[in-house]
Amino acid sequence: MRAFGFPWPEGGIEGVRLAQDAADALSGADIALFPIPGITKEGALFAPSCPQKIIPTREMLAGMKPGAHIILGWADANLKAHCEVLGITLHEYEWDVDLMLLRGPAIVEGVLRVIIENTRITIHKSNICLVGQGTIGSLTRTLIALGAHVHVAARNPVQRAAAYAAGAESAPLEALPELLPRMDIVIGSVPLQILGEDLLRLLPAHALLVDVAAPPGTIDRDAAAALGLKSIWARGMGSRAPVTVGRSQWSGISRRIAEIRNDRSGS
Repeated sequence: MRAFGFPWPEGGIEGVRLAQDAADALSGADIALFPIPGITKEGALFAPSCPQKIIPTREMLAGMKPGAHIILGWADANLKAHCEVLGITLHEYEWDVDLMLLRGPAIVEGVLRVIIENTRITIHKSNICLVGQGTIGSLTRTLIALGAHVHVAARNPVQRAAAYAAGAESAPLEALPELLPRMDIVIGSVPLQILGEDLLRLLPAHALLVDVAAPPGTIDRDAAAALGLKSIWARGMGSRAPVTVGRSQWSGISRRIAEIRNDRSGS
């Protein structure tokens, strides 16, 4: 095993060699594990502790063994194209509901920390709008339990129904112009830029924007900055509890590795 791109413990990791760079880590690999959070517009993997950006190029991936596999959250068009040419199989699990639910509590705790550290008001009695809910519905329930006035704006009627059942006010995305002027905090979880300049202008000056979505994110953060709004792209919230989240994600990753090995032995 070789590793690269994350904080390396002082005593190292037994049985694992710290690679010189990403190409060195991938050289001769049968299976590569890439990060869960999504890839940026420029194609960089989520590696906030790495001094240089890790952008998987065709040359870098070509060092893997023939018929190799990559397990990751999700791949962008460029990575998919490289892997198709090189015969590398991608295994995406960002949308696996079971794994998302397992890491949900850590994400919720991370979002709460971001809100608390970046506001001068309590969550209790604050007006909060969640744009999209998906599999982090536990965030809605937690905010309600803390006494917030929670509104969920979602395109999916099932998400709206789940929010209503949890005790939140629910509305379609078209209702955002009516909701936003009253909001203290807005949380985006949809990997599609929904909150552009026109909608952001409707927010009060003190509003906090927290984007937990994969690239490109729910919120136009450049527009928010230009309007003087505080916006935080809270990616990688699973790092709030790396041991717990790592254990839960390994349950899915190990299952996929077992499937890959079984397929090879069967062939």
